[in-house]
Amino acid sequence: MKNVLAFCLFLLISNSLLASFIYVPMNHDNQKNHLKAYGIVYFSLQNGLKAKWLLNHDGGAFLIENNKAIENECKIRGVSYEIISDAKSQLILEEISAPSSNKEAVTLEKAPKIAVYSPKDKMPWDDAVTMVLSYAEIPFDVIYDKEILADKLLLYEWLHLHHEDFTGQYGKFYGSFRTAPWYIQQKQEAEKLAKELGFSKVSDEKLAVAKKIRDYVIGGGFMFAMCSATDSFDIALAAEGVDIAEAMFDDDASDINYQSKIDYNKTFAFKDFLLEKNPSVYEFSSIDMTNKRNIPKTSDYFSLIEFSAKWDPIPTMLTQNHTVLVKGFMGQTTSFDRNTVKTNLLILGENTVNREARYIHGTKGKGLFTFYGGHDPEDYTHRVGDPKTELDLHPNSPGYRLILNNVLFPAAKKQKQKT
Repeated sequence: MKNVLAFCLFLLISNSLLASFIYVPMNHDNQKNHLKAYGIVYFSLQNGLKAKWLLNHDGGAFLIENNKAIENECKIRGVSYEIISDAKSQLILEEISAPSSNKEAVTLEKAPKIAVYSPKDKMPWDDAVTMVLSYAEIPFDVIYDKEILADKLLLYEWLHLHHEDFTGQYGKFYGSFRTAPWYIQQKQEAEKLAKELGFSKVSDEKLAVAKKIRDYVIGGGFMFAMCSATDSFDIALAAEGVDIAEAMFDDDASDINYQSKIDYNKTFAFKDFLLEKNPSVYEFSSIDMTNKRNIPKTSDYFSLIEFSAKWDPIPTMLTQNHTVLVKGFMGQTTSFDRNTVKTNLLILGENTVNREARYIHGTKGKGLFTFYGGHDPEDYTHRVGDPKTELDLHPNSPGYRLILNNVLFPAAKKQKQKT
């Protein structure tokens, strides 16, 4: 009997020694909280642990060095996990490395320092990225125009652009909300800030900020933008030196024939777009598909594109999910007209029936950027004054996973990307 007990104890100790990895599955049926799982990986990297992102394996699973603190965090945060032996982890990695499999194991090295470009008075639920970062317990700093113009952006590896209007037209809310107290206050605050920073017009100040962000990306930064921050950013760059704002926005008339003076060579993602000249229309340009699409909510989906994990690891990281079909959602900029997307960009998600790009990615200089259409992946028609989304009700949201893919991929060991 003593020999049997001793042998059992030996087996228990042996298994404990071999249990050297925490495996975090990410498929549709084996992960209780996909969103908080990203926070677990970020927390692990913060604490100096090694991790691997298993692309196209089990929904984009993670493999983390075994550590009691990480295991405890998984339990506290409600993240599904499994302790696996070194032998089992090697079998998984061997399967992934097989030339015939469209899988890859990417090493995650360092937690990127994150900045969210947003007005300081905005509530977290005003912006999907701020909301999901908070929910996933991933730390970030909020910075705005003063910090950008003072070159504080260089302290960060990853930047998210809040739903900003870089054209100085106050979100094109004039037609519906020009008498609303919040609109009047925001306009006054923007004008005051521009003057404090030495600019006579809000549009000039926003252009200066956009150019700083442009230079940050060219120098090697990672930028992510959603909704109106995508097209208004490119429009501001393309309209440098051209007044496209009407008198109600900047107290003077716009340039005559300003459309002919737009320089598409200065943009990141878009080309050949036509600006919306009517100041009362809630739209910036022909880039956006909001008013062109005729899709019922019940059938509004977009498909994620499959890439080669071994040859194109960056777009593969950005499209990791437990489904290839993602629910659509509206925004001021809902999606992008394919005719206005530059040919050198990668389409990561699209609605082919409507010929709209939903999720796009590209390079600029040494840096990378991703544009994602829509406002809130779990609030189909988010409007001014609507209640915030409770992410506890959507812990497995595919639309929000795409945001967190972007947060995490700068942590990956430097990868080559095809252009």
